[in-house]
Amino acid sequence: MTAPVVPRYGASSLVELMPAIGAHLGLPGCVDVLDLPDAERYVVLLIDGLGQTNVAASKGLAPYLASRPDTRTLTSVTPTTTATALTSLGTGLDPGQHGVAGYSFRHPFSTGVLNMLAWEPGLSGLDVQPRLTLFERLARAGIATTSVLPTRFSGSGLTEAGLRGARFSPVDDETDGARRIEQVVDASAAGERSFVYVYERSLDHIGHGVGWRSEEWSAALAEVDRLAADLRSALPDATRLVITADHGMIDVPADERVIVEREPDLLAGVELLAGEGRFRQLYTAEPDAVASRWNDHLQDRAWVRTRAEAVDEAWFGYVTPQMAPRFGDVVVAMRGTGAVMTRALPRELKLIGMHGSLTADEMLVPLIVE
Repeated sequence: MTAPVVPRYGASSLVELMPAIGAHLGLPGCVDVLDLPDAERYVVLLIDGLGQTNVAASKGLAPYLASRPDTRTLTSVTPTTTATALTSLGTGLDPGQHGVAGYSFRHPFSTGVLNMLAWEPGLSGLDVQPRLTLFERLARAGIATTSVLPTRFSGSGLTEAGLRGARFSPVDDETDGARRIEQVVDASAAGERSFVYVYERSLDHIGHGVGWRSEEWSAALAEVDRLAADLRSALPDATRLVITADHGMIDVPADERVIVEREPDLLAGVELLAGEGRFRQLYTAEPDAVASRWNDHLQDRAWVRTRAEAVDEAWFGYVTPQMAPRFGDVVVAMRGTGAVMTRALPRELKLIGMHGSLTADEMLVPLIVE
C-alpha cells in the first residue's frame, strides 16, 4: 500500500528556502540547510501549481525549466495548497507553527470556516498569522525587499498573513512579461543587498479550470518557461535566480468524485467540513468514530487520520498547542486521482485540476538555482 509523501521539514521543504537565503544575506538566526550558492542578491520566482511531475511530463513545452542541470526537488507542506505553502515560504515556519492550516479551516476569530482566498470582513492578516515573516525580518535588517505581485493582491488577507513586510511592486498586466521582468530587475538592483519575490499564477488558474493536461495549460507552460528564461537572461550574473513552486496538480475525473451529500454516513457526527477536494478537514467531537466511518467508506482511496495521528506522523511539522485546533479533528488526504466534494461549494464542483494531498504528484516541487 502506497505511503503518503510526508514533507521533509527541517531538511528540504519549502519551509527551509527563505531561511537559507536569509543566511547568505546575513540575517541573524537563519541557517542554510539547502546549501545554496552565495550571493548578495536573490530573486525567487514562485510558479503556482508546477509540480516536479508536471515538469517531467512536459519537457518539450518547457525547454528552459526542464533542462536545468542542477534541478533539485523540495517537498511542499501539508496540505499542498497555496495558502499554507506560501505562508510557510514567507515565514520559514511549519504549518503547525504559523497556523494557516489550509485553503479553508476553522479559525477562532472566524464565524465558522475561514476561506484563506475569499477571506472574511473585519479579519486582518495579523489575526490569522501573527508571527514575523521573513520579509519583515529582511526589511528590518536593511535588505531591499520587494514582492512583485498582481495588483489585486495588494493588502489581501493572504498577502498580509504570510508575505507582509516587503515593498509591493504591482503587476497590472500579468500577460506583459517584459514589463514584469523590468520591475524585477529594477527591484533586485536596489540597496547593497536585495531580495525579490515574484509570483506567477497562470498555470494554477488554468489547471483548476480545464486541467493540467489541457492544451490551454500547455500553452501557458510555454509562456511561463519563456518568462523564466528571459528573466534569467535579464538579471546580472551575480544575482541568483531561484525557481520553485508551491505544489503540483492532479486532474480529477468526474467518476472519481465522492459527493458527501450522497453518502449520509460520512457526515454523521461532522460539525464542520473544510479544506478542499483532495484534502478534507473534518471538525467533530467524535474523531475516532468519524475517522473509522470515512476509512471504511474510502478504504484505499484515501489516507484518513485523526489530528493526533497526523501530528504524530509529522504531516504539519511542529504543531503548537495554540495552532493545533485549526487543523481538522479528522483529515482525509486522497490517494490516486479522487476527491471528496460537497454541493455546498458549487464552484469547487466545477474544478478539474486539484491539489492538497500527500501524493508525489502534489508534494514534490522543483528547486532550480541559477
